[in-house]
Amino acid sequence: MVYMAGLVFAVGGFNGSLRVRTVDSYDPVKDQWTSVANMRDRRSTLGAAVLNGLLYAVGGFDGSTGNFLLSFLHCWLSSVEAYNIKSNEWFHVAPMNTRRSSVGVAVVGGLLYAVGGYDGASRQCLSTVECYSATANEWTYIAEMSTRRSGAGVGVLNNLLYAVGGHDGPLVRKSVEVYDPATNTWRQVADMNMCRRNAGVCAVNGLLYVVGGDDGSCNLASVEYYNPTTDKWTVVSSCMSTGRSYAGVTVIDKPL
Repeated sequence: MVYMAGLVFAVGGFNGSLRVRTVDSYDPVKDQWTSVANMRDRRSTLGAAVLNGLLYAVGGFDGSTGNFLLSFLHCWLSSVEAYNIKSNEWFHVAPMNTRRSSVGVAVVGGLLYAVGGYDGASRQCLSTVECYSATANEWTYIAEMSTRRSGAGVGVLNNLLYAVGGHDGPLVRKSVEVYDPATNTWRQVADMNMCRRNAGVCAVNGLLYVVGGDDGSCNLASVEYYNPTTDKWTVVSSCMSTGRSYAGVTVIDKPL
C-alpha cells in the first residue's frame, strides 16, 4: 500500500485462492475506491514504493504451480514493474539480481531499495539488499544486513533506511537495524518491545511506527514507535481492534 498523487494504492495480494494482479486506488476526498490497470504479473508478498512519480511493484510470489522446475523458475519473483498514473499503464523495468518474496521496499535519496526477503532457491531468508537507479535502469547490491530478514518492515526516517523485525526461518526477530546510504553501512539500534514479522511501517512526525504483524503464533493488534533521538521504542497505549499481519500502512495528507 502506497500514497501517490493524493490517492492510496492497494497493490496485488492474495484473495484466498489466487495471487492477484489487481490494483485499487482510494480517494480520501471522495471516500471511494476505484480499480486501475492490472499489473503484468500476479504478486503477493511484494514490496511497493513511489519513485519519481511512478509506483513500483517489486518481487513477490506469484503462486505458480506445476513441476518442481517450473515452480522454481516462476514462483519467487525478481521482476519489477512500474505504474504510470497518467497513462494508467504498467511496464516492466530491469529485474532484481535476486528473486525476493516478503521483501521490504522503500525509497531513499532517489534510489529504490529492496531489503531481504526469501528467494525460494537457497531455501533461506536473505540478508542481501539491492538498490535500483531509474536513470540507469539497473539494480546494484549494497552492504548486507547483519542478519537474515524475510518479512521485515522497512521505513525511512531522516534519510536513513530502517529494517524492522522479520524472521529467519522459525525465529521471529525484534531486532532493528538502520542503513546509512552515505557510508553504505548498517548498524543496530534498540530492539522493539515485541517480535514482529510482516508488519506495516511508516514515519510520522519524526517517529517510526510499526503496526501489527505477527509474532510467529498470532497476529498482533499492537503498535509501537521508535524515537531516534532517544533510541527507544514505545508501545502505543491503544491497540487496533483487530490483529493484522501483512497489513498495508501508509500516511496521507488529511483531506480538508
